[in-house]
Amino acid sequence: MTGTTESAEEVETKPASLPLPAPAAAEAEGDADEQERHSREIKAGLHPLKHKFVLWYTQRIPGVRSASYEDNIKKIMGFSTVEAFWFCYCHLARPSSLPNPTDLHLFKEGIRPLWEDPANCNGGKWILRFKKAISSRFWEDLVLALVGDQLDCADDVCGAVLSIRFHEDIISVWYRNASDHKALMVLRDSIKRQLKLPPSYAMEYKTHNLSLRDKSSYKNTRLRG
Repeated sequence: MTGTTESAEEVETKPASLPLPAPAAAEAEGDADEQERHSREIKAGLHPLKHKFVLWYTQRIPGVRSASYEDNIKKIMGFSTVEAFWFCYCHLARPSSLPNPTDLHLFKEGIRPLWEDPANCNGGKWILRFKKAISSRFWEDLVLALVGDQLDCADDVCGAVLSIRFHEDIISVWYRNASDHKALMVLRDSIKRQLKLPPSYAMEYKTHNLSLRDKSSYKNTRLRG
C-alpha cells in the first residue's frame, strides 16, 4: 500500500486525529485483515470469498439430553475461498441421507450458531418449510447465494441453518438486527428471488429473543407474507 507525504506545516496545522471507538477500531482492523487475506489468496492462485465461513453439524439423539445444546454443535471445517468451499461441499452427505433430527449450520466465521451469540442476540430468522423430497435443492441454492454474497443486506446476514426433521425439512436465514423492518423485508424478497419462490410464498419469521423465551426455534412463528 502506498501513502501520501505531508509537509511539516500540514502536519502541524492538521487537527489531531481522535482514537477510533473500540467497535470502529475493531472493524477497521478486521477490514485490514480481510484485505490481507484476499491479497494472499489471490497470489496463491485462489479465488477468495468476501467472508470466511464455518460449517457446523448438530445431531441429537431422541430421548437423550446432553448437558447443553452447545455441547452438541460440532465444527466441520471453515473455508474462505471458492476452491475450499467446493472441497468441503462435495464431501458432505446430501440432506436426504442425514438422520433425524440433524442440523447443518453455515455461519460467517466468528459467529456461533447460537441465539445468545453477540452477533445474533438482537436478531431473528426467516423460516422456510419444505417437503423432504425437495429440500436439498433449495438448501444448495441458498448456500451458493450466501457464500457468493448474492443476498441483499448480505453484510448483516449471520448464517443459515438446515434442520432435518421427521416430517419436513426447515431452512432458516439468520439476520443480526430484528428491529430493522425495512431491511428484513428486503432480505425476505431476496431469499425468494434466489430460491425462485413465487412472490406470494408466505415465509415465517421469529426473533431470537422469542426463541430464548419459549426454548424453541420453530414454534410460535409469525407469517410475514
